[in-house]
Amino acid sequence: MAKHNKRTALFGLLLAASCLTPAPAIAQETSIEERLDRLESLVETLITRMDQKEQQGEQDRAMVAEVKQAVEETRELAERSEQAAQKVEDVELSIVEVNDKLIANRDVLGDGFKVGNTSITYGGYVKMDAISERTSGGVVDSSSIARDFLIPGLIPVGGDPSGFDTDFNIRQTRFFFKTATDVGDDHTLSSVIELDFMVTAGGNERISNSFIPRVRQAYLTYDNWLFGQTWSTFQDVGALPETLDFIGVTPGTVFDRQPLIRYTNGGLQVAVEQPETTVTTPTGARVIGNNDNIPDVVLRYNYSRDWGRITLAGIGRSLSVDENVFNLESDSAFGYGISLSGKINVGERDDIRFMASAGDGIGRYVGLNLVNDAAVRPDGSLDPIATYSGFLAYRHFWSPKLRTTIAGSYFKADNPIGLTTDGVTDQSTNGFINLVYSPVPPLNLGIEYLYADRELENGMSGNLQKIQVSAQYSF
Repeated sequence: MAKHNKRTALFGLLLAASCLTPAPAIAQETSIEERLDRLESLVETLITRMDQKEQQGEQDRAMVAEVKQAVEETRELAERSEQAAQKVEDVELSIVEVNDKLIANRDVLGDGFKVGNTSITYGGYVKMDAISERTSGGVVDSSSIARDFLIPGLIPVGGDPSGFDTDFNIRQTRFFFKTATDVGDDHTLSSVIELDFMVTAGGNERISNSFIPRVRQAYLTYDNWLFGQTWSTFQDVGALPETLDFIGVTPGTVFDRQPLIRYTNGGLQVAVEQPETTVTTPTGARVIGNNDNIPDVVLRYNYSRDWGRITLAGIGRSLSVDENVFNLESDSAFGYGISLSGKINVGERDDIRFMASAGDGIGRYVGLNLVNDAAVRPDGSLDPIATYSGFLAYRHFWSPKLRTTIAGSYFKADNPIGLTTDGVTDQSTNGFINLVYSPVPPLNLGIEYLYADRELENGMSGNLQKIQVSAQYSF
């Protein structure tokens, strides 16, 4: 990142704020005043740089204004030392919240460096995870991705003996590049490429622990249009809770990245996205339909206010299967779903995050394809599978640097067991609680306990418990 970009200014601001430890009393007013002067100066500098960036969004300015207001309020109380200490802590909390929001949207930050008319920025994070995991229904193979993060469909059921494993990995580490090109005439042209090391092949735990990078996102935007691979419009990434696990509330959330074309106008979004049908065979196995010719269509609306935000999304799908898959006539069916999600602010800094989704034929969008989109009837026609899912999470700040999230999720499928057998997943639940400490704003140190289970239609079940310790540096 360039030396004088906005992130550098922001972290300078955060570092200054971390020095504002409450003064005991008496002659400390002058010290508080001086530090507040420094903090206010940094905010002014950041605002000036933001104003000079032609493509800067209103949301970033609003966040800076929030911190500036907290500084001004603190100055008014600085002469009363018994109240100044508490108010300085409030300023620190405000800055932590601003940093949390900016890091969540870090792909739009930074002046970076220029090549011709194009500005280039980069960022990401380095993350190390240490995971001890126990499964009740069988052993998870050492090469399985289920050892890296929660995948409900891979929780062993009905097996013996139980497994207990400890793993260290850095696979969530990621980085991105962003470009913004000045094309004149009030147009905006930009792109994002993001990579990480999850769900890829590579070295083993014996010697190298090397992993191949993979493309997470790669897209371009031109004015209100987006073309490329990113989060599905049906998914609300901002509703996901803070977790050390890769997703955390996996059974209860829509989660999908894929190529798409999206148009955004204010809070309204319309998209056509990559189609892909997953089908459960009469033996309970999964196959790909191989005959998708109509894209999935998503309509979404985002509603934001001071108290938080709510997102409502709907999806329509044409489910298809090729005649060569089952040696029967090809067939198609209609799939649909709806999802309500959001984040509600509670008190000074706490928040509640949630999602509730339901539909027919949306299996591959929920819980990492925990169940399939449809089953196949004896005549070759498709029977869409109904699913219901959701999660609820609450985050509480114990102090400006210490916070906890507690969350739970649920998934339920209405399988036509006469077509799928009773050996397919019926339901899955999970929950977690964590403690995250940020000694300095870019660094998170945390510990988390997570529980998850999976039950089949025949009643067989298994559970997973894990303790995860993580260190993450965002840059």
